[in-house]
Amino acid sequence: MSTPTSEPFDAASSRRRQLLALLPLGLLPGCASLTNPGEEDDPPPPQRLGEWVEVPLPGKRRTHYRMSRKDGRESIEAHAQQSASMLRRRWAEAQPSLGQLHFSWWVPELIAEADVTRADTADAPARVLLAFGGDHARLTARNRMLFDLAEALTGERPPFATLAYVWERHAPVEEVIHNARTDRIRKIVVDSGRTHLGRWREHRRDVRADYQRAFGEDPGPLLSIALMTDADNTASVARAWYGPVVLS
Repeated sequence: MSTPTSEPFDAASSRRRQLLALLPLGLLPGCASLTNPGEEDDPPPPQRLGEWVEVPLPGKRRTHYRMSRKDGRESIEAHAQQSASMLRRRWAEAQPSLGQLHFSWWVPELIAEADVTRADTADAPARVLLAFGGDHARLTARNRMLFDLAEALTGERPPFATLAYVWERHAPVEEVIHNARTDRIRKIVVDSGRTHLGRWREHRRDVRADYQRAFGEDPGPLLSIALMTDADNTASVARAWYGPVVLS
């Protein structure tokens, strides 16, 4: 049996590109242990903002997150400059019920070239991501290959599924968008276009119902919740403020 190092160069490179493309959407929960190419040997440790811990992404500049106030509200401010990283909060691995997820965000401007339906422009000014456990034996052969490679690089198995709530530039609200490279990441558009820019947007979601609609089955245990503002694919700038994230 061949090993990954014995694969043809193009195949190995293609697999690595596919793997790195999964990082910004939380498929690699252990990626904080990897350093970015060109960084110093001893990079700054991940930021901690209360229960939230920064997750840097290999090969990416870090989005800057800090505690802030916006319109009199305590919030987390995110500022991305050709960058992608996220803040993640671990969750208990078993809950009797997922219940309602309440979150809010304030976005001043959209990313002109962003389009989350395309792999090469899949930036968003604001996302909330939920990672779920599940039966990895049910993964397709392609997803198992990607998950095995991720585990080999990070020492941690990726989540079985990731559900993302996003602010999109043009896709209609409530549209479910499958990630271009893996069906284990699915996105629901909760804000679209410019109409609600420059104001707080409040969202309350039935997580179980959203997961069932996106994946066609019941969710497994919730593993983590993450915030993410990224502008790396479009080499641009993005900013957002996030209010508290509460699962009732």
